[in-house]
Amino acid sequence: MKAMIFAAGLGTRFKPWTDQHPKALALVNGRSLLERNIVYLQQHGIRQVIVNVHHFPDQIAGAIEKNKGWGSTIQISDEKQEVLETGGGLMKARPYFDREPLLTINVDILTDLDLSALIADHKQHAALITLAVTDRKTSRYLLFNSDDVLCGWRNRSTGEEKIPVPGDELKEKAYSGIAVFDPSVLDLIPYSGKFSLIDAYLHLAPTGRVRGYDHTGDKFVDVGRNESVAIAEKMFP
Repeated sequence: MKAMIFAAGLGTRFKPWTDQHPKALALVNGRSLLERNIVYLQQHGIRQVIVNVHHFPDQIAGAIEKNKGWGSTIQISDEKQEVLETGGGLMKARPYFDREPLLTINVDILTDLDLSALIADHKQHAALITLAVTDRKTSRYLLFNSDDVLCGWRNRSTGEEKIPVPGDELKEKAYSGIAVFDPSVLDLIPYSGKFSLIDAYLHLAPTGRVRGYDHTGDKFVDVGRNESVAIAEKMFP
């Protein structure tokens, strides 16, 4: 099984570090976010990793080369010309994938979610996509029915909603930036260029095979802002 780490973002919320460095190389207790996620994947038997790059790409490539991939085989998906967001990044990296399930994770996510259990749940339900979610508070939520099937999306700050699968008593869950994909998904996503994976999730929701996997209670921190580093350092020595 392969994994893709989304590391191409500009990290605008992480200035001033990202004025001179990619967020992927920001340190938590002396170890970069990129290293931590590569080692995290290894703990669940995943040693073939694709990393997309855009912002200071040479620094990321240099760190991977210097550290010999931290023990994993790393392939770089080059987005130097244009950052493509998560959906566009996934589709651009398509040549690196095989016909096995694929796991994706945002580089600024640190968690102790049991990836092996997530993957097993994905296979058990024959899902197209399985999304790691929790009950934490955020501004944007994915909406699920009582069977944990994705039905829509809601922005609490703006009131905007997209609900391609209407239902009663939909549950709000916060997306953890981690997903498992059946390889057939790549033939079903109609978008190209720059787009968010959220758009793909909502497009495929009417199939009934985009599911949520609730891991509320696990350690989790989105290291998207400078103030998140202190929280991450307490949770992840």
